[in-house]
Amino acid sequence: MCRNIRPLNNFEPPATQDEVHAAALQFVRKVSGATKPSKANEEAFNRAVEEIAHITRHLLEDLVTTAPLKNREEEAVKAKARSAKRFAAAS
Repeated sequence: MCRNIRPLNNFEPPATQDEVHAAALQFVRKVSGATKPSKANEEAFNRAVEEIAHITRHLLEDLVTTAPLKNREEEAVKAKARSAKRFAAAS
């Protein structure tokens, strides 16, 4: 899984269009193996990003969970702590 793609479900406030688009872009970059497509592939690349973003928005709207909503700030603090622990162990 791409490290830059973050979970988008079950947050308050819900994921923004920009977050969904960024996740779709990262996915297409990973699958295609290109961070920037050539001119010949640009249309297909951009179309894939838009279609994946569209499907992702539908997925997020349709998912059902009984878990409490997550707070973005709290999750960011937890992620920072995990990162500090991981990189401190590597030193």
